[in-house]
Amino acid sequence: MPKQSGGIVLYRKAGVGYEVLLVHPGGPYWAKKDLRAWSIPKGEFDLNEEPLVAAKREFEEEVGTSPPAGDYAPLGEFKQPSGKIVHAFTLEFDFNLENFSGNMLEIEWPPKSGKKQEFPENDRAAWVSLAQAREKVVKGQVQVIESLAVKLGKKLEATGLEPQTSLF
Repeated sequence: MPKQSGGIVLYRKAGVGYEVLLVHPGGPYWAKKDLRAWSIPKGEFDLNEEPLVAAKREFEEEVGTSPPAGDYAPLGEFKQPSGKIVHAFTLEFDFNLENFSGNMLEIEWPPKSGKKQEFPENDRAAWVSLAQAREKVVKGQVQVIESLAVKLGKKLEATGLEPQTSLF
């Protein structure tokens, strides 16, 4: 059975369109990456846990505050390139970015050095347009953003953003 992950896609009205809340992974590997680096707040769960319960738990871990109250709508299940299945849920809510404070995690850095360092799991959160979100999220989550756009009745236009070619 593939690994399972639950995620929350908050969105809000912005001008004539919509914006979605994304988080950027922390740590030195991701520090200078932008395009194809961002994610919806999400995380893994085991088969004994309900996907929405897991999505809310992971939101709190990754964003640093309780998920907003509301009637979450299932957006779908999305197979990632790794084979993992992401169960995504949506809610229209204007999350205040000042409330962001993701949790910390310890990783070996530099790789294979034997040294452990602590980094934020996510170093920032941002509201971005649906079109920009499609460019910024990791490859496997593009379909999540496109599905939200369809649900909201919005056509995604090209943003003109170019994929990042330099890692540092």
